[in-house]
Amino acid sequence: MATVVPAAATSVQTTARTQTIQQLDWPALQQQVATCRACKLCESRKNTVFGVGNPQADWLIVGEAPGSEEDKRAEPFVGPAGKLLDNMLGSIGLTRQENVFIANVLKCRPPQNRDPDPYEVAQCEPFLLRQIELIQPKIIVALGRFAAQSLTKSDARIGSLRGRVHQYHGLPLIITYHPAYLLRNLPDKARAWEDLCLARRTFGGLL
Repeated sequence: MATVVPAAATSVQTTARTQTIQQLDWPALQQQVATCRACKLCESRKNTVFGVGNPQADWLIVGEAPGSEEDKRAEPFVGPAGKLLDNMLGSIGLTRQENVFIANVLKCRPPQNRDPDPYEVAQCEPFLLRQIELIQPKIIVALGRFAAQSLTKSDARIGSLRGRVHQYHGLPLIITYHPAYLLRNLPDKARAWEDLCLARRTFGGLL
């Protein structure tokens, strides 16, 4: 017979876990992500995907969740979508090796690349928040509908979220399309360029 954990107990466990994560330094956080078993995604993943780039970057790029290739290589945004992202970043003078850190809302791949469920997002959010605290970026750019909705706590369509500056834990947040979407919808590349220009202007205003 399954044991039912009271909601209050679950809340206490979640709070304690979050407090522990908030105390971790960068290597310890990487290890905590690598060994995380807080949700069922741990059962199907090949690798966790912590992120890539400069851990002292001014720009934080947040995607949705790893795909199959990212799951194999433990790196976000590889393949054609990754190449397009690199080109997008390069168009405003950024590279993932120097002045950008790239992470995802989820650190594990959902089976069949389905949308993450709210419980999975809740379990991963403390990791992203701790990454932000340690990186101390000046600006965040969210790529794709799910990342946008997760960071804005909204179910609005991406078309209504882009084109303006949001806030995420006190940092300016710009919304734009996911590179994989842009590969299938070439006309929206012009809108993504507008979003990148908005991000660049917003960042420039912070200096």
